[in-house]
Amino acid sequence: MPQRQPSYDVCIVGSGAGGAMTAHALTQAGANVIMLEAGAWWDNTKDSAMLKFPYDSPRRGASTTERPFGEFDACIGGWQVEGEPYTKADGTKFDWWRARMLGGRTNHWGRISLRFGPDDFRRKSLDGLGDDWPITYNDIAPYYDQVDQLIGIFGSKENLPNHPDGVFHEAPRPRCYELHVKRAADKMGIWCIPARLSVITQPLNGRAPCHYCGQCNRGCMTNSNFSSPNVLLFPAQKTGRLTITVNAMAREVATDAQGLATGVHYIDKATGKDEFVAAKVVVLAASACESARILLNSRSARHPQGLANSSGVVGKYLTDTTGTDVAGFVPQLMDHVPHNCDGVGGGHIYMPWWLDNKKLDFPRGYHIEVWGGLGVPSYGFGGGIQGMPQSRGGGYGKALKDEYRRYYGSTIGFSGRGEQIPNADSYCELDPTVKDRYGIPVLRFHWKWRDDEYRQVRHMQETFRALIREMGGEPMGDMPSKERGYGIANGGAIIHELGCVRMGATARDSALNAHCQAWDCKNLFVTDGGSFVSQADKNPTWTILALAWRTADYITQQRKAGAI
Repeated sequence: MPQRQPSYDVCIVGSGAGGAMTAHALTQAGANVIMLEAGAWWDNTKDSAMLKFPYDSPRRGASTTERPFGEFDACIGGWQVEGEPYTKADGTKFDWWRARMLGGRTNHWGRISLRFGPDDFRRKSLDGLGDDWPITYNDIAPYYDQVDQLIGIFGSKENLPNHPDGVFHEAPRPRCYELHVKRAADKMGIWCIPARLSVITQPLNGRAPCHYCGQCNRGCMTNSNFSSPNVLLFPAQKTGRLTITVNAMAREVATDAQGLATGVHYIDKATGKDEFVAAKVVVLAASACESARILLNSRSARHPQGLANSSGVVGKYLTDTTGTDVAGFVPQLMDHVPHNCDGVGGGHIYMPWWLDNKKLDFPRGYHIEVWGGLGVPSYGFGGGIQGMPQSRGGGYGKALKDEYRRYYGSTIGFSGRGEQIPNADSYCELDPTVKDRYGIPVLRFHWKWRDDEYRQVRHMQETFRALIREMGGEPMGDMPSKERGYGIANGGAIIHELGCVRMGATARDSALNAHCQAWDCKNLFVTDGGSFVSQADKNPTWTILALAWRTADYITQQRKAGAI
């Protein structure tokens, strides 16, 4: 194999939340780091379509193959990436999202930035299901604080159980439709509080506060929201100790006769050549499933099942967030008085889990995200006026426009995001025959929701419909039946895959120790969502960032001690 010089202190695979935070912390500590990113270069201050109107394009913002969330969306990727297939076992419903650009999924997410609570790290001790983490909330709390202060987050002090507060900027006020939702939630006894998003509302580290254009998903030209390139990676480059190589498709981690990592083999997508970068420490942060794939493909005489896999758990215990959605038509919001509905690119309110599971027929919980309002109409707006309740429907010219104006802003939606308990039937493995365009074996997925998750999603549906009726509205569509899984989303569809390279207390049943360090290879670490032992009813990015920073500090300590 051709050799690439020089050797680096650390090679990081992946530039999303985990990889970027690791690079930022390590370069600040003096390490010479190289980062491999499978996608192309991206700078949100230059490449964003934040200020474009739908009529600037003949497509009016409709989706494209590489941008399934709309042509102006920042993130290049999707559930299908050309030349990079994956396979599914018979009967499996699983969709695997990949981002292919600098910053990875931090260019896609909704910036909902929630800390896991103390109970989320010891669920088995509380209800006997799943496993406990080898760390506690107190181990990671200082890193949550550091992430809050470095990246920035708005929210409010609430002192709710198992929903730790953070170091918050002031939260924006609720919009008109959100006040309707909060009034209904208060009547039903559902906690409804200001959202917690990684969007700054005051100046921070040279970044301007949000100007409320509502286009966070397009990439923020003013760096007011968090995506990794301008908040973590480019500042890390200014140390002179970070080299970023894009269009580098990682294939496997190389090891020596002692079983230690020596670097990473990757395909240069521009030339098609197999390249190698040498490093004293390797950090995988390519996303939970992609990191598992790299490890499974890193076979050697010393690691015949793949690297870090003597326990056989790499690829196992794959989880995703449970999810379902309900939209409702609220007549009170029709023919509204024109008003300012600007804000951040997401909801200004949020409903954390509020119930006691001892009184329910399922374990664990979910949170509720709210959507609606007066965003800029684009392709597919409203789903077709003919489908609106009580609509006169169809037509053309002034009558049609007047009809759209009557209904504009009268739809409110709820999305549930809940916790799945890891199970033995949900995992990924190498497909024995299929390879991608680079000759790398692909993943084959197996997936199964348990009855607990179906009952949880039924509860979501019933709650969302009750909220809509409490507002005097009408749910759009019938309640999905048990045979349809109560409308539960496919595995992977919520894009919160976690696990596959889990941490644990012993090498018998986990791939990583409590510092995200491979039991089998002391100079190999994983800092994406692969290390998670369990989901929670919170989005995972803030925990990925905190764990990555904690792991980077551990790597620095170990290097100073001469242990790695």
